[in-house]
Amino acid sequence: MIGALATPALYRGFSRLAAPAIDIWLARRRKQGKEDSTRFRERLGYAGEARPDGRLAWAHAASVGEALAVLPLAERLVAEGLNVLITSGTVTSASILAKRLGTGMMHQYVPIDRPAAVRRFLDHWRPDVAIWIESELWPNLVLGTAARKIPMVMVNARMSKRSAKRWRSMPRLIAPVLGAFSAVLAQSEADGKRLQALGATCASLGGNIKYDAPPLPVDDTALQRLSHDLGARPHWLAASTHPGDEAAAVQAHGALAGNIPGLLTLIAPRHPERTAEIADMLRTRGITPAIRSQGDHIAADTEIYIADTLGEMGLLYRTVETVFVAGSLADHGGHNPVEPALLENALLAGPDMRNFDDACAALESAGALTRIAGADALAAALRPLLNNPELRQQQAAAALASARLLGGASDRALAEILRLLGPAEKPAHAHT
Repeated sequence: MIGALATPALYRGFSRLAAPAIDIWLARRRKQGKEDSTRFRERLGYAGEARPDGRLAWAHAASVGEALAVLPLAERLVAEGLNVLITSGTVTSASILAKRLGTGMMHQYVPIDRPAAVRRFLDHWRPDVAIWIESELWPNLVLGTAARKIPMVMVNARMSKRSAKRWRSMPRLIAPVLGAFSAVLAQSEADGKRLQALGATCASLGGNIKYDAPPLPVDDTALQRLSHDLGARPHWLAASTHPGDEAAAVQAHGALAGNIPGLLTLIAPRHPERTAEIADMLRTRGITPAIRSQGDHIAADTEIYIADTLGEMGLLYRTVETVFVAGSLADHGGHNPVEPALLENALLAGPDMRNFDDACAALESAGALTRIAGADALAAALRPLLNNPELRQQQAAAALASARLLGGASDRALAEILRLLGPAEKPAHAHT
C-alpha cells in the first residue's frame, strides 16, 4: 500500500529527510572498508578530476562484472572521438578499473542518490549521453539526468521476476524512471517483456555485452609461476565463491581426494575480504590452506589454495581446466560462465544461474556445462572430468566454440548510443 503511493517527488523528499540515517550508514561502510576514504567526496557528488574537453559519454556500472563488461564498449566510444567516464559504487570495481582504464577513460564513484549530490555530479561532468549497464536504477540520478535533456540508454538491461514484483508495488515511481530512457536494450526477451510491463515502452532485445568481452588478461610471469607450482597435480577451481560455496568445495574435495591422489582445490572468493573467514573454516576442518595474497606457494602437501588477489581471474582460468561457477548453489544467480569458457575450461554450475540463463542454455546444449542440483552432487560431477583428460578437453573445446557464438550485443549498443548522440558539431571554421 505504501509503495503504491511512491512518486518521484515523494522519493526525492524522503531522500532529503533520510540524510542523517544515510550518513550513519555511509560512516559504518567506511569503517568496514566498503567505502574509499581517500575518495569519499566523490560519493557526495564532488568531482575528483577535471572534465575533459569535447563530448563525454558517461557509463554507470554497479560493480565489478558490469565495470569489466563496459570496457570494450568504452574503447569503441573512445575510437569514435568521445571521452568516457565510468562510475561504479564498490571499492573492488574501482581498484580493478584503475589497472584497466585506457586512454580517454576515467573513473569516479557514483554519487549517493540524494538531490544535492546528483546535482553536483551533473553540474561538473555535463555528459552528452548516459549509459546504464544492467538495471541499478537510482531514481534521483536517472530523473535528474533526464531533466537536463541528456539522452539515456540502458544496455544489458535486466529485470528479474523478483525485482519486477518489487517494482510492481511502486508503479508511480518505476514508470517515470524507466520512461526517462531513450532506449532500453534488454538482455533477453523475458527481461524485455518485464521492463515493458513496468513502463519501458522503448525496450527491445539487445543481448549481453559481457559476452563480447575479450578473454581476461594475464601477467605472463605470474602464469608461468602458478603453472610451475601446480605441476601435473589434478586440480579444479571454485570461481567467485560466496558463503556456503567454500564449504561445498571442501566437501567435494574430501569426497574425491581419497581416489584422486594429489588433488588440489583452488578457491577464488568473490570478495577477497572474506579470506580470513574462509581460512578459519578450513582450519577447523583440519586443513591448512595456502593463501595467494600472503605470498604462500603451493607445496606438495597443500590441499586448498585460496586465490584471493584482485584482477587475476584471467590467470586462474588459464591455469586450470575445470571450473565450478560459484554463486549458483544459493541465492546469488551465478556468475559469468563465458569468461572461463573463452579460456577453454570444462564447466560446472549449480541450479541458480538466473543471471546468465541464456549463456547457460547455449553452453549446456553444446555439452560444455554440467548443471548440478546441489552441493552434494558436486563431487560426482567433478569426478569424470578429473579422471578423464579426453572428456575434459572435449568439453573445454565445446565451451570455447559456444562462447564465441554469443557475441554481437556491443555492436547494437554502440549503434544506439551513436544514434542518440547524433553527429558531432563541426567547428565554426568548417562552416561555409
